[in-house]
Amino acid sequence: MTPDDIDGFYAKRADLNLEDYIELDFEFECVGDPREAAAHLCSEQSTAQWHRVGIDEDFRPRFAAKVLELSAEPRPGFSTAVECAVRGQVHACRATIAHPHGNFGPRFPNLLSAVCGEGVFFAPGIPLIRLQDIRFPDSYLAAFPGPQFGIAGLRQRLQAFNRPIFFGVIKPNIGLPAAPFAELGYQSWLGGLDIAKDDEMLADIPWCPLEERAAALGEARRRAEQETGVPKIYLANITDEVDRLVELHDMAVAKGANALMINTMPVGLSGVRMLRKHAKVPLIAHFPFIASFSRLAGYGIHSRVITRLQRMAGYDVVIMPGFGPRMMTPEQEVLDCVRACLEPMGPIKPCLPVPGGSDNALTLEGVYRKVGSADFGFVPGRGVFSHPMGPAGGAASIRQAWDAISKGIPVADYANDHPELRAAFEAFGKR
Repeated sequence: MTPDDIDGFYAKRADLNLEDYIELDFEFECVGDPREAAAHLCSEQSTAQWHRVGIDEDFRPRFAAKVLELSAEPRPGFSTAVECAVRGQVHACRATIAHPHGNFGPRFPNLLSAVCGEGVFFAPGIPLIRLQDIRFPDSYLAAFPGPQFGIAGLRQRLQAFNRPIFFGVIKPNIGLPAAPFAELGYQSWLGGLDIAKDDEMLADIPWCPLEERAAALGEARRRAEQETGVPKIYLANITDEVDRLVELHDMAVAKGANALMINTMPVGLSGVRMLRKHAKVPLIAHFPFIASFSRLAGYGIHSRVITRLQRMAGYDVVIMPGFGPRMMTPEQEVLDCVRACLEPMGPIKPCLPVPGGSDNALTLEGVYRKVGSADFGFVPGRGVFSHPMGPAGGAASIRQAWDAISKGIPVADYANDHPELRAAFEAFGKR
């Protein structure tokens, strides 16, 4: 690129109608001039050739992505070895880019192709790059459905206010036929769970067909509601081929499921958006495949980007990797994803964040303190279903832990007079 070419990919916010642009925050490592590298990054994801030979025209004013901010620091080499990278002086850069959304419209496949496709990850001189965040103008967000129920609607359905929503992943997650699987869910509801759910890997399979499973769990849920006097939810996993989603929605809901879970990235955001138009019950996202492009700090896509997109697609709840070493996700990244569910987002309702991974009654207070409010879901698996006193005891231990937290009593002290909570300490940790 010539200096004039490079200048065509830079702009000031004051000179743009920002309603016409999405904003992208990138961190990247480049070889050579960082200013030119950022211009190439803009060019490759928008108008890579901005005029025809011999014709006086320039498509950049309307169609080019443009650098709004750029900072760069020299470093001795790449933070991660890249075998095929060009050689030379390396800079670590941060850039905010305005990308005209008229290039692709309010369509997930085209949006993703533009902002994290070939043009971004094959930009000349930039072998390491990560999309850290994405922001949308209200005019763009207006084209997306967002959550149908959101946090307020989910709380209303469960009559669960001023506290976390308590989920439980029924375990064993794989191997049980419908009847014993439903019995585990039933016991957990009696103990105090709001939502008993399929594991993300439990599909519509011959030894536990979704139709049979939904019928058994639906009947168990209704019995639990009658016995406890409070609403319950059975969350069925309908992850499957896209052309089966509507069919599985209708069948699972008719049989007794009153919320549905989809593994977002394996199915695709467009599949979720399609289902949201049809859905009669809350939709819950799960995170398989996301870690494959979000785990490395210097490459890929920050998981909050996917969280924002899931919220736009229409999920009422987003389950995400949670705190602690088990999920191998930095605490700040978890909090970024929690905020992406809750913070204002134009006309899009907030969705419930559920940071999960190896939780039990002993970890509840830590999650609550880190999130900073009760607007989250808590999703133990073995913490409920491997509890020494069974699923009812495991669920009760979770509710007892929350009672202690809400009353300002140390959870360990509260366990002295609550056998289920005491058994959780004995099974899952040290007093």
